[in-house]
Amino acid sequence: MVQLRQGGEGGGRTQGTIDRKRRVHFNSFMTDVHAKIHDIKSKHVRDASNSKPQPFDPIKPVAELITQDSWMICFDEFQVTDIADAMILKRLFTYLFNNGVIVVATSNRAPDDLYKNGLQRSNFVPFIGVLKNHCNIVTLDSGVDYRTAALKGESKHYFDKSQGASDANASMDKLFKVLCSQENDMIRPKTFTHFGRNITFAKTCGQVLDSTFDELCDKPLGASDFLQIAQFFHTVLIRDIPQLNLKLKSQTRRFITLIDTLYDSRVRLVVSADVPYKYLFSNDAPDDMHTSDEHRMLMDDLKITKDSTDASSNIFTGEEEVFAFERTVSRLAEMQSAEYWTLWEKHR
Repeated sequence: MVQLRQGGEGGGRTQGTIDRKRRVHFNSFMTDVHAKIHDIKSKHVRDASNSKPQPFDPIKPVAELITQDSWMICFDEFQVTDIADAMILKRLFTYLFNNGVIVVATSNRAPDDLYKNGLQRSNFVPFIGVLKNHCNIVTLDSGVDYRTAALKGESKHYFDKSQGASDANASMDKLFKVLCSQENDMIRPKTFTHFGRNITFAKTCGQVLDSTFDELCDKPLGASDFLQIAQFFHTVLIRDIPQLNLKLKSQTRRFITLIDTLYDSRVRLVVSADVPYKYLFSNDAPDDMHTSDEHRMLMDDLKITKDSTDASSNIFTGEEEVFAFERTVSRLAEMQSAEYWTLWEKHR
């Protein structure tokens, strides 16, 4: 039996009991899948005696590896935003289902809305049929966001700079000092090597990271990088988050992925931002959004003209970011609460 739980933010989709096997955020799962694909491709030896080498599909051996590891996989936040993921899901999950893997997933999109308006979505649509053929869809949409409704005792871990930037900075400095006093280390830079790249943070102390929005979201970091951060640091401070909008689409996408990853790993979060968390994202589209250098370069790389159908894909319109930010706001609300920090203490 396969189950997909679909509903709004904070509606209780992730609160099921999982007895054993693998529970994983979908972003983390796909990061692992792509790493396995790369590893299998690098080890594949072509038959030199064959003048017409047969095409090699690494998806089947990847599915075999996943099947050996898990007979049941529980996905949190099943979402498809990346074209590289979208193009392989049908083959991957067909193999997994044929191998008898049981899948339970939560999503805030119904199957028919997955990868909505995505680039080359016509190639993705067959996967929706595979999913619906193997899934019982359970809708959990009470209209209540239990993350925000449960905030009885808010703790001060979100500092609004619009109420005084100097006060917010001083509060962040004070809290970082308190957190450092609980670590057996000194304040110093730390460098990670991930997929052959060095990622350096200027200010860390033990398992506490004091960073800025620019350090984390204005650089080409992705889900796998954020997963490394979540696995090493138990507390992350993010300073100077601006009000995000569709003109900052790449930074917004990274921020959404970062919060998803930190939340899923139960990392404690402290932030300072230009506006209250409820107003952190403005979905007003700037007049020059479609003429930005980033958009022009991407359209050139993909050979997409301004008047083509693919020009209205969500990779350009920011539709997916607008949709996903509701989840981010909900999670930010919970992550600043005393209950969330107490939960971390119980599971540390």
